[in-house]
Amino acid sequence: MSGSSIFIILVSAIFVNNFVLSRFLGICPFLGVSKQVETAMGMGMAVTFVMAMASIITYVAQRFILDKLRIEYMQTIVFILVIASLVQLVEMVIQKTSYSLYQSLGVYLPLITTNCAVLGLTLLNIQNDYNLVELIIHAIGAAIGFTLAIVLFAAIRERMELSDLPLAFKGFPIALITASLMSLAFMGFMGLV
Repeated sequence: MSGSSIFIILVSAIFVNNFVLSRFLGICPFLGVSKQVETAMGMGMAVTFVMAMASIITYVAQRFILDKLRIEYMQTIVFILVIASLVQLVEMVIQKTSYSLYQSLGVYLPLITTNCAVLGLTLLNIQNDYNLVELIIHAIGAAIGFTLAIVLFAAIRERMELSDLPLAFKGFPIALITASLMSLAFMGFMGLV
């Protein structure tokens, strides 16, 4: 494994195949938690931890349990159980360390369990047959891409709250238009790798 392949995996996960803006995974927290930059950053950090740890644990589970016992058909159930356990851990830590962040994330924090970006990442890691280093790089890149997208979107939404918009566009309609324009902007990275 060379440094260039690691760089390609990282850049691809952040920009080219961004889970939110290119693959359209993780839209629920992207739209729901992106009203303030601080909350979006907290969600991004929580998802980063869950993505990285879930990738490592599901890799070990796949290689040393599911493949060895020839029960690969249990993959989705095992992966969801791993993700749910990690989310519960993250939820307890955030509740104890930053109760204000815990309250601002609200229902979206436990929804990381059903966040299709996390499950999609773990499945893509196995499907692409990444080794442990490549899968960690891919997980970190995907998490950085998710955080980048949600923080940029939150910054734009904060700015739009102060703008004079037509009444028909206020709130969710302008958020959807903005998300689509961000997605189009990220399509410019398609030929990068």
